[in-house]
Amino acid sequence: MRVTAGCCIALLLSAACGCAQSTATEGSAQSGAGDARGDELALPRFIGVVGTKAQHAPPFLGVPDTNFYCLRSFIDRRSGETLHQLYVSDSYSGTERQWDAARDEQGHSLRFVEIGRHEITCDGGCAYLEEFAADIPESQLRANPRGLTVIFSARSGAEKRISLSDSQVSAQLSAVDRERNPVQPTAALTRPQPPSHQ
Repeated sequence: MRVTAGCCIALLLSAACGCAQSTATEGSAQSGAGDARGDELALPRFIGVVGTKAQHAPPFLGVPDTNFYCLRSFIDRRSGETLHQLYVSDSYSGTERQWDAARDEQGHSLRFVEIGRHEITCDGGCAYLEEFAADIPESQLRANPRGLTVIFSARSGAEKRISLSDSQVSAQLSAVDRERNPVQPTAALTRPQPPSHQ
């Protein structure tokens, strides 16, 4: 696999952003409540568009913001290249799962990105937090307007199926399109004409 700007984006940003909320750019495109939105990340060259969080399992021990997934996209403003990922945060007790692979429903491999693996505690049994993602080609997102499913597998033998709905996919692509092609006010595009001297 060749190294692209998309791979660089993933390496630079994956550990830092998850699906966390960050400061919105001034004038960034914002859709309706709960839709994907554009965020300015630490590196001004890149824009992150983070979709709505959804639960893939009940919150771990009732703690909010655990066991969720979301779509996220990183846009390189210089090249226009965009990297799309399905990001997952998985907290659990028991044997360490060690998530390490991803594929689509047709069995085609997707690039797996390990973001972090943490031992929460081992008092009276172990608990872990794993953060990981699967890169999803934009062509695959656009070819599946009714949604798609990603299947993650782990060294422990565990599997996790995460289905993205049509509304999640369409909201993400719409937000990415808005960030790539921001609407500029007409006034900013027209130059004032110098006064004519007669």
